[in-house]
Amino acid sequence: MGKIIRPTYPKEFSIGLLILIFVLSFFLSTQIFNVSWRELMEGTNVYLGMFLVSTAVLIMVLILWEELLFPVKVKTTNDGVIFRNHRTKLKTQFLIYFAIPVLFAIVYLKFEVNLVRFIVWTAVCTLAPVVIKFISGINNYNDFLKLTNDTIEYKNNKEAGTFSLKDIQHLTLVRDQKVLHKIQVSLTNNSQVIIDLDEMELAAFLESIDKFITSHYKTLVKS
Repeated sequence: MGKIIRPTYPKEFSIGLLILIFVLSFFLSTQIFNVSWRELMEGTNVYLGMFLVSTAVLIMVLILWEELLFPVKVKTTNDGVIFRNHRTKLKTQFLIYFAIPVLFAIVYLKFEVNLVRFIVWTAVCTLAPVVIKFISGINNYNDFLKLTNDTIEYKNNKEAGTFSLKDIQHLTLVRDQKVLHKIQVSLTNNSQVIIDLDEMELAAFLESIDKFITSHYKTLVKS
């Protein structure tokens, strides 16, 4: 079962902002079709094309602003919590992403466009989700941090490990400007392990991880 840890903006605000983005992109997309305002006022056949471009922009925004459709959730278990990259979110984002190139392909085939401006709009809408969301999401698809009453378990794309609390001498929380970035695990056998949260796409959970550790493992946390 998942627990929302960072609620999104009020629904009315989110919908209003999406409508504003759609309207702005609708009118700005006129530059793709080389149509003047006078032609727009007199009636033109590019309104459908403008609608398709604006829809593609809106889909891009929904992917980048993922918390609107996918609020940040922590999966709770009987004895602890699991922080991980939302796999269902990533799969759904991929599915709706493919509508973007399809919409631009329809525009290119059905309407006369300014090629340079069309390429710029297409590149921004298709590449931004890949660069900002998908590459990191895929690289960290199997990563997770599990904190329970008895163990600390983690996996990133380089390392993995499970530590029993009885084998931990102390935990050092490494922060940068008060934001948790790494967990240094010092074991009773005098070895140390660094859990690098920066490499695990857990930025949305850092505050919750910090609070959980300091409250549940307070006897182990080294200040």
